Amino acid sequence: MTEMLGGPFFSVAGAGESHGPGITTIVFGCPPGLEISRDRVQTFLDRRRPGGNKHGTPRNEKDKVVFLSGLYQTDHEALLGPSTISVNVDGNTFETEAYERGFTTGEPIAALVLSTSKKSGDYTQFIGPSGQVRPGHTDLVKYHKSQGYVDIRGGGRSSYRATISDVVGGSIARQFLETTFQTVLISSINQVGELKSKGSLAEQCQALYDRFRRDDAPTIIPPDAIADLQQTIDNAEIPSVDPDFAEQAGELIKETRKEGDSLGASVEVVALNVPSLLGDPLYQSLKARLMGALGGLNAVQSCEIGSGKAVVSRRGSANNDPIRSSGYVGNTHGGLIGGMTTGMPLICEVGFKPTSTINKPQQSVSKNLTEIDFELEKGRHDPCVGVRAGVTLESRLAIELMNAALSQRSQSLADGLPSIFG
Repeated sequence: MTEMLGGPFFSVAGAGESHGPGITTIVFGCPPGLEISRDRVQTFLDRRRPGGNKHGTPRNEKDKVVFLSGLYQTDHEALLGPSTISVNVDGNTFETEAYERGFTTGEPIAALVLSTSKKSGDYTQFIGPSGQVRPGHTDLVKYHKSQGYVDIRGGGRSSYRATISDVVGGSIARQFLETTFQTVLISSINQVGELKSKGSLAEQCQALYDRFRRDDAPTIIPPDAIADLQQTIDNAEIPSVDPDFAEQAGELIKETRKEGDSLGASVEVVALNVPSLLGDPLYQSLKARLMGALGGLNAVQSCEIGSGKAVVSRRGSANNDPIRSSGYVGNTHGGLIGGMTTGMPLICEVGFKPTSTINKPQQSVSKNLTEIDFELEKGRHDPCVGVRAGVTLESRLAIELMNAALSQRSQSLADGLPSIFG
């Protein structure tokens, strides 16, 4: 079974387990001519990496990426840069230079991130048919699904570490979207446990859209206005547009960690400057694909678009967005109608469950279904996985948007994409 994000026009494949040698990523379908630098991709991986936020897991991985294929430029000194890859096999050391900066060639792009901060001995209590099962984790189902051959270290392939491939592929997709359409992706935490923010990213993004709205052309929010909003999020205690909420949430996470427990979180993810008419109705609906891509991420339990579940309590007269010749007046639809983009901010909200691995005693079983009183012996885990999930959500959204854009382009003989308004 092929494991890929996106597709068929742009897709990302990943391989590697939590405590394996590394995570390998292959990106298919990127058009030629897009300039990619290792440093730019690294900035997104730094947001995702363990140890990148004081409220995340104490595991500290540097997660440095190297590129192995799919890039080229005639200046070989700039292409190869300072990064090298070294392996020792049978006492022989082999070393070669990796790609630092180049243009995509249209061929598959391969990347590698080594795993260097592993404590595999922390997971001995989960080995074999008498191995214990963490409530809420994949231990039981994966053991039986694999007929006992599962990698139990750190959750194996079910670890959040597998999202390295999402971020590598998503960083390429977002550079394509930004270069081609000025599309920018942004995320913000708006709830931790029962604590909710007073402001929302959706409201601030909609305010930006209204501020720069054009009646004679598609609305483009300037990069500096988006950068100011991103700076507010980056400066907060946890990534949020509401600094006061972020500070309170940070304290709540700290106290919950001390108690040996964990917290859930809700994360908003928004795409700005999205071209209209991306996606298709019914079976290739962009709504369906986004709900699958975002809702299928590790630990996610819910995915809403636009006003989400709030629409249930409204009447149609209140929920329908008025339309004038210049465009939609409101955005309860969240930038998607009938599975296709409208050009408005594309707004999603994703709910994460509390981290399954906790230090509190719980009722559970061994993998042979013997009932036990479970207590975690060792391990390093996020008390709230939503704290560093934003960049992964942005990445998955970018992958689906790029695939939809390439699909739309393939259906049109004209350059560019059609638009509804302007």
